[in-house]
Amino acid sequence: PAELSILNNCSPSQLEGLCSFLQLSTCPEPFLVRFCSWLLALSPDLSYTSAAILAEQLFLRRVVSLTQPPSRHLMAALTSFCSKYSHPFCRVLVAAVLQEHGEGAEQTKVMCELVEECLEPHSVQLVLSQILEVPLSGKLLPVLQAVLGRQEVLPPELLDLLVLTLCQQAPAFATSLDFAKLVTAVLTVYQSQVS
Repeated sequence: PAELSILNNCSPSQLEGLCSFLQLSTCPEPFLVRFCSWLLALSPDLSYTSAAILAEQLFLRRVVSLTQPPSRHLMAALTSFCSKYSHPFCRVLVAAVLQEHGEGAEQTKVMCELVEECLEPHSVQLVLSQILEVPLSGKLLPVLQAVLGRQEVLPPELLDLLVLTLCQQAPAFATSLDFAKLVTAVLTVYQSQVS
């Protein structure tokens, strides 16, 4: 709809107010899919700040509160939004999920799926750097595995940080099969760079 061009003309506070007025954080998921398809067609593209605000308003509460697998509508909306605005999405949503304490099994699965199927290479690197900023936990190991599964070329400093983190965390994960798989993946994918 032509009316959506207003999203490009709002200040951050106006956009937050508009999202609140439209109740986007609680709108039905089938509408969420349609809204995201409209966002993809928007021209010009949303600014980074606007995309970050929309990522927070549309998805943050939904993903953080997951206690069972996400609906196909929610995954479709996440996937379409990520396909165009993966960097602001990662800055907002991935950071929030990483800071959540507890098991977070469903959030971990969503992050793995997005890393494996949607994110652009620079966003995969962003996810990796975000993971390495927080204490490593069992719920993050599958996400790291998904990042390595992409076999992206990593900047030397990020690869060094990954190796250093794995070395430092090894005693805490001495009996973890997932950690062993992770170390094996690093040695396999980046064998020419790891001494």
